Amino acid sequence: MKLTVIDIVIIFAYLISTVVIGLVLKKAAQKSKSNYLLGGNKLPWYMLGLSNASGMFDISGTMWLVTLLFVYGLKSIWIPWLWPVFNQVFLMVFLSIWLRRSKVTTGAEWINTRFGRSRDSNLSHGVVVVFALIMCLGYLAYGFIGLGKFVMIFIPWDIIAPHLPFSIPLEYVPHIYGIVFTLFAVFYAVLGGMTSIVWADVLQYIIMTISAILIGVLAMKALAVETLNVPDDWASPFFGWNLDELDWKGVINEVNDKIASDGYSLFTIFFMMMVFKGVLVSLAGPAPTYDMQKILSTKSPKDAAKMSGFVSVVLMPIRYFMIAGFAVLALLYYDELHLLVGGKIDFEQILPSAIAEFVPVGFMGLLLAGLLAAFNSTFAGTLNAAQAYIVNDIYLRYVKPEATNKQLKNMNYITGIVVVIVSIIFGLFAQDVNSVLQWIVSALYGSYVVSNVLKWYWWRFNGYGYFWGMVFGLIPALIFPYVFSETLDLYYFPWLLIISLVGALLGTFLTKPTDEKTLKEFYKTVRPWGFWDPIKRKVMQENHEFVANKNFKRDMLNVVLGTIGQTALVALPIYVVLQEAIPIGITIGITAVCAFIMKKTWWDTLPDE
Repeated sequence: MKLTVIDIVIIFAYLISTVVIGLVLKKAAQKSKSNYLLGGNKLPWYMLGLSNASGMFDISGTMWLVTLLFVYGLKSIWIPWLWPVFNQVFLMVFLSIWLRRSKVTTGAEWINTRFGRSRDSNLSHGVVVVFALIMCLGYLAYGFIGLGKFVMIFIPWDIIAPHLPFSIPLEYVPHIYGIVFTLFAVFYAVLGGMTSIVWADVLQYIIMTISAILIGVLAMKALAVETLNVPDDWASPFFGWNLDELDWKGVINEVNDKIASDGYSLFTIFFMMMVFKGVLVSLAGPAPTYDMQKILSTKSPKDAAKMSGFVSVVLMPIRYFMIAGFAVLALLYYDELHLLVGGKIDFEQILPSAIAEFVPVGFMGLLLAGLLAAFNSTFAGTLNAAQAYIVNDIYLRYVKPEATNKQLKNMNYITGIVVVIVSIIFGLFAQDVNSVLQWIVSALYGSYVVSNVLKWYWWRFNGYGYFWGMVFGLIPALIFPYVFSETLDLYYFPWLLIISLVGALLGTFLTKPTDEKTLKEFYKTVRPWGFWDPIKRKVMQENHEFVANKNFKRDMLNVVLGTIGQTALVALPIYVVLQEAIPIGITIGITAVCAFIMKKTWWDTLPDE
C-alpha cells in the first residue's frame, strides 16, 4: 500500500467534511422542492460556476485527458472537442440566457414551455425523461469505473482479498472500490440537495487547485534536469491528414498500438467529424444533466450566462496544469510506471501510477482527496439531476401532484438510493472509461442532437417531431455499439443524425403545428433567433414595443472568439509546464485579445432579464 498515516488522515478529513456539509444543510434543503433541486435560486453565479467546474474536473475524465496528452502531445488539445468542450461557449453567449428565461426546474419540464400541455408534449416530456435518466446512469457508471481503477493503484486488492469471506474476479475489483467511495457522495448529495453539492464543490475546487499547482511545479522541476523523450511532432498542436509524424517507434513502441486502437489515425477526418458533431451538439443546448441544473439554479438569465462563461476560466488552466504535470512526469519516468493490468498495458493507469510514484508523502493524501473530491462532485451533481427528473417529472407529474414537503423529502431519498444502485449495475457491464465515454459523447449525444436543435430555432417543429426524432435516434444509439463494435462511435454519428432527422420531419409534417398561443408565449419569453418569422410577425402585431432578437451575427462572432480563447486557455498551462517561452507568449496574447473584444461584444451586452 502506497499511503502513509498522514495521507489517510487527510483523505478521511475530506470525506468527513462532506458528510458534515450534508448534515448542516439538510434542514434548508427540505424547505421546498426548489430549495432541494435548485438551491432556491439564491446561489451566486460565481459559486455555481466553481461548482460546475468542479463537477467537470472528474477523475475519469482527468485519467482520459492525461492519457491523451501522454500519447498525442499538444494535438490532444483538440480531442476533447468530442465532448464538445466548446459547448460551454455556446451556453455563455446565448443558450444559458434562453434556458434560464423559462423559469423551470428541469429540461423535461421545459418541454411544456415550448410545446404546451397536450398529447405530443406529454410524449416529448416522457422521452426527455428517459433520455436524461439513461445519460445520467451512463455518466455515473463512467465516473464509477474511473474511480475504481484509480483506487486500485493505492490499495492493492491482494491486501484486501485475504480478509474477505468470498472471492471476486479481478475485472470486478474496480467496481467494489467504486461502491465503497460512492457512498460518501450519495450521503451529502441526497441529504443536502443542490446547496450541499455547491458548497462541497467549492471545497473540492480549492483542494484540486492546490493539488494541480503541486503536480505542475513537480513536473517543471523534473523537466529542468531531465530531457523529454518524445516524437518530434509531439509538441506541435498542428496536424496533417494523419498522424504519421507522431511515430513512437523506438521511443515507446506500445503507444503506436494505442493510437491504432483509439481510431484517431486519420486525424483530419476525425477532426472534421468532431467539429461537425460538436457544433450541432452545442446548438442543441445542454444535455439534461448537472450542467443544465446549475444553469436553472442561477438567480437570473444574466447570471446564467456569467456562470457558464466563468466555468472555462476557472476550469481549463488549473485542470490542464495538473494534466500536463502528470503527463510530463509519466513520460520522463515511464519505466517506473506500473501499467500492466491482466498482462496487458493499460494506458488509463498512467494517472494513478504517476501519483503513486512521484507525489511526496502528505501531498499524496491531499491529491487523492482532491481527485476523490472531483469524483464526488461529478457523481453528486449527476445524481441530483437524475433525482430532479424522477421526482419533478415523474412523481409530481403523474403519481402525486399534491405531495407534501415530507413526502418529497422521502421520495428524494428513495430515488437517490435507487439511481445509485442501478448505476452500479450499469457499470458492471462497462469495459473501461474510454468505451463508456465514447458511447456517451458520440452515440447517445447523436440521438439527442436533431430534436434539440430544431426545438430552439424552427417554429414549425412540434412535440410529435421532437418525440419521434428522439426515439428514432435513441434506439439505434443503444443498438449500434453492439452491431458496429469495431467502429469508433463518432463515425456512425452521421447515421444517427440522418435517422433521427427522418423521425423528426415525419413527426412534424404528419401532424399539426403546436398551438399558436403556446408558440407566441414561448417566443416572447425566451426570445430566440432562428426561423421564427411567422410567430415574430404575430407577436409584433399584438405588441408594437416588442423587440425581436437580431443578435445572431454578434452571437456567432462571440462563439468563435470564445472557442479560440478557451482553446488558448487549454494550451497555455501545458506550455507553462513544458517551459516553452514563445508559445506561452502567443497563447497569453490570444487569450488577452479575445477577452478584450468579448468584454465589449458579450459582457457589456448581457441582458438584465
